Amino acid sequence: MAAKWGDPVMVRVGDRDVRCSNPERPYFPEVGLRKIDVVDYYRAVSEVMLRQVRDRPTTLERWPTGVLPGVTLTQRDGTKGAAFYQKRVPQGAPDYVQTCRIAFPSGRTADEVTPTERAVLVWLATLGTITMHPWPVRCDEPDTPDELRLDFDPQPGTTFDDAVEVAQHARVLLAEWGWRAFPKTSGGRGVHVYVRIQRRWSFTDVRHAAIAIGRELGRRMPDRVTTNWWKEERGETVFVDYNQNARDRTIAAPWSVRARPAATVSCPVTWDELSGCRPGDFTVRTVPERVLTHDDPWADIDSAAYDLTPALDLYARDERDHGLGDMPYPPEYPKMPGEPKRVQPSRRVPRSEEK
Repeated sequence: MAAKWGDPVMVRVGDRDVRCSNPERPYFPEVGLRKIDVVDYYRAVSEVMLRQVRDRPTTLERWPTGVLPGVTLTQRDGTKGAAFYQKRVPQGAPDYVQTCRIAFPSGRTADEVTPTERAVLVWLATLGTITMHPWPVRCDEPDTPDELRLDFDPQPGTTFDDAVEVAQHARVLLAEWGWRAFPKTSGGRGVHVYVRIQRRWSFTDVRHAAIAIGRELGRRMPDRVTTNWWKEERGETVFVDYNQNARDRTIAAPWSVRARPAATVSCPVTWDELSGCRPGDFTVRTVPERVLTHDDPWADIDSAAYDLTPALDLYARDERDHGLGDMPYPPEYPKMPGEPKRVQPSRRVPRSEEK
C-alpha cells in the first residue's frame, strides 16, 4: 500500500542517489508545488548555487510539513509540525556531508553543515530545508568573513522599487572605492548586495563597514535611507540592516527558495535586470529555466576581493567628526564592546529622572 504522500523516490545527483520520502506532500499549496518539486528545484540550480555556498557553514530553515497556512517559524522547541532553524548538522547525515565548527557570540559552538558538492544541497531539500542561510566565511577561516552583505529592507510605506533605487546608489558609492558589487532579490520586498572582501577583518569590522555605508547613503538620500535600529525611528525609509554582518546573522543564500506562499527565490541578477524586475519574477517554477538560458550573473564574484579600509576609514571619520559611534546589536546578543544602551527610544528614562 502506497504511503499517504507517495513512496520514497531516489533523486540522482551526479554520481549519488539521494532518497526523498513523501515526495507528493504539498509544500507550497497556493501554487501547487510538492516536496519533490522543491527537491528538483535544488537539483536544477545546485551547480550555480554551490559556487556561492561551497565550504560555507550553513544554517538550515526547515519546513518539514511544507509552507502551509498556520505553520509558523520558531526556534526549535519540539512543537509538532512547526518550522524551525537548525544550526547543528542533522542526525543521520550521509558520510559525504561535511561540517564546520562555528562559534556563536555567546561562546558556544556548533558543527554546521558545510556544502561541498551538489548532492548536499539536494539532501538538505529532502529534509524540508526551504531556505539555506550560509555564513559569510569559508570553513578554513570561520572567524574571518570574506563577504560584505548589504541588506536593503523597505519599511512600511516604501516598496521594492525604493530598495532598488537605494541599491543602485550603493553601487555608485562602492564603485568610488573601486569595488564591484553583486545584487540579488531577497525573495521578498528587499534587495541584497554582496561584495567579496579580503579575509583580513573581523565580524565587528565588517559590521562597522556596513554601518558606515548605510550612514553615507543616508546623507546622499536624506529622509529615504536609515540605519536606525529601532523601528519607531525609521519612518517611511529603506533600512540598511547593518546587523546582517554580525556574527551568527545570515542572509538567504543566492538561489535559495524563500518560505513564502508564491515560492519565490532570492535570485542573483545583473544591475540592469534589477531596475526592471519584480520579486515575483523569480520562483521555483521560473528560475530553473533561467539557469539554463542565462549566464550566471555572479559568475565573476570571486575574481577580486576588496580592501575594506575605505569603509572603515569612513566609520572612523563619522565617529571622530560627528560623534557617531557603534549602534545596537540584536536583542539576543550579549552586551558588546562600544555598544550604546540597547533600549528603544520610547522606553528610555530621561537623564533628569535617573536615580
